[in-house]
Amino acid sequence: MIGQKGFALAPEGTVTTPKGFKAGGVHCGIKKVRRYDLGAIVCDVPAMTAAVYTTNLVQAAPLAVTRESIAREGRLRAMLVNSGNANACTGERGFTDAREMRSAFAAALGVPDHLVGVTSTGVIGVHMPMDKVRAGVGALANGLSPDGGGDFCQAIMTTDLVQKSVCVRLEAGGAAVTIAGAAKGSGMIHPNMATMLGFITTDAALNEGVLQSLLSETTDVTFNMITVDGDTSTNDMVVAMASGLAGNEPLHPGHPDWECFAAAFRCVSETLAKEIARDGEGATKLIEVNVSGARTDQDARAVAKTIVGSSLVKSAMYGSDANWGRIIAAAGRAGVPIDANTVDIRLGDIPVLQASVPIPFDEAAAKRYLDGSEIAVYVDLHIGPGKATAWGCDLTYDYVKINASYRT
Repeated sequence: MIGQKGFALAPEGTVTTPKGFKAGGVHCGIKKVRRYDLGAIVCDVPAMTAAVYTTNLVQAAPLAVTRESIAREGRLRAMLVNSGNANACTGERGFTDAREMRSAFAAALGVPDHLVGVTSTGVIGVHMPMDKVRAGVGALANGLSPDGGGDFCQAIMTTDLVQKSVCVRLEAGGAAVTIAGAAKGSGMIHPNMATMLGFITTDAALNEGVLQSLLSETTDVTFNMITVDGDTSTNDMVVAMASGLAGNEPLHPGHPDWECFAAAFRCVSETLAKEIARDGEGATKLIEVNVSGARTDQDARAVAKTIVGSSLVKSAMYGSDANWGRIIAAAGRAGVPIDANTVDIRLGDIPVLQASVPIPFDEAAAKRYLDGSEIAVYVDLHIGPGKATAWGCDLTYDYVKINASYRT
């Protein structure tokens, strides 16, 4: 059933549900544990492709190689992904290995090299075991399937505890259209386009150029509004591929169905972003920070992300401590204008601060609320129309344990 927003979730769907896509995953030995570590999404036709990348000045070799591929004609047939090795800070050999991965998979598929993108996630500073990758590429190409979305999700996981996948359906341009997505990410999450990789597929036909604009704009309010630990990865990337096989009229911002399509695209991105935040390393709670009354939306984003990324706020949320002082302190250091005398704060439905003056509240009720697995914080600055939402997680002892021994 199509909902009030014009689209509906398809719980059974994966990245291969849109027409023209198949996927798969294999274990080739990059990881020591016997778990899938090489995966791919492949389209039957050259798919219109858009991408956004980490703004970290230290970038992994596969990002440059994928940029090369997309720049050629703006279309890809396939994305090849490995986990367990980031292929970052690996010198010229890293670029050689990334290009060899691209050419090997292209040969296995029988397509030109520039129609394949590659990306990697895992440990930084270790050369790719190319003998294992070469063997895995052939097995992966032979095992691709329209039912391979789950295997692909497993293949891209590192410290993730759960697979992250979403699919929506809608009517657009006179045809049934599907948008789906998969992502990985649990630690080193503070994207600026964590270690975060996102993949979005759709069978919609789109006018040239609009997919890149849509992806960039959507990323700013979804993937770029999450944080787990404040670290921006060398490998962050989100790629969107549109097969155009749905049979719809080409969509564009002036089309009457564009707003519905864009909303569905944002739903896919936001769902994946929130799942990454929820699955933060060691996390027990998803935290949502809603900021209103900022001077601009951009200012609201800065405040929301500063609050949700504060180690003190995150620790308080872990301990179910209604310490609103940490929230207003974080807002005040976000680097944008606020009026220190007009701030309201709520924890869920519990007001704790009004016009920057404390309000008596039931500490026991606040603790019961903060004991939950999902926490919403509301901050109204009362100085303008700007608003934004950011997502993160609590900071626990397990986060330190996981990252104290990540490489070893």
